[in-house]
Amino acid sequence: MDIKQIFENNRNWIAKKLQSDDHYFDKLADGQTPEFLYIGCSDSRVSAEDLMGLEPGQVFVHRNIANMVPNTDLNSMSVINYAVTSLKVNHIVVCGHYGCGGVLAAMQQADLGILNPWLRNIRDVYRLHRNELDAITDEGEKYKRLVELNVQEQCINVIKTAEVQRANRQRNLKVYGWVFDIHTGKLIDLNIDVDAIFKEITSIYKIAD
Repeated sequence: MDIKQIFENNRNWIAKKLQSDDHYFDKLADGQTPEFLYIGCSDSRVSAEDLMGLEPGQVFVHRNIANMVPNTDLNSMSVINYAVTSLKVNHIVVCGHYGCGGVLAAMQQADLGILNPWLRNIRDVYRLHRNELDAITDEGEKYKRLVELNVQEQCINVIKTAEVQRANRQRNLKVYGWVFDIHTGKLIDLNIDVDAIFKEITSIYKIAD
């Protein structure tokens, strides 16, 4: 794959879209009204629209290493603020994936330079759930479980934000934790009890009326 091929692909994509709908790009230019905010991993093998079966304009996407939502990351916080307050999304999905390089790196005892502060957030997830994780003897299963627990903790970080708390009360905004199984292509709902988490979290982290 080279740069010239990318632009050839773009021309073919335009032709395909116009063949099915003469006004496709006119509609696209009118603006966006997505129902979903998707917070996922930057992994090149995981594309939000493809795995959800959605078209451009239907999902607002934020991606970073290991689908993290640290409260100190202005990028993540700004995306959540804009998606919830301006775009009025009604669903926020945090989606991890098995085989995540960021989670695997966090499991290693190695100095990874500039990545250290970012991966520390995942190591904090391990620390919070150390008893459960250390009880898993199979390293592959432990790796998968840390992926799942990381998604759960990032959902909690989403719920800690004022915008999400307010939107949950005003229009019943929902938060979901999913994992993409890169070996099968399946989306897995972790069935996190978000309503219970909202009640627990807002008893301590309530910052919005």
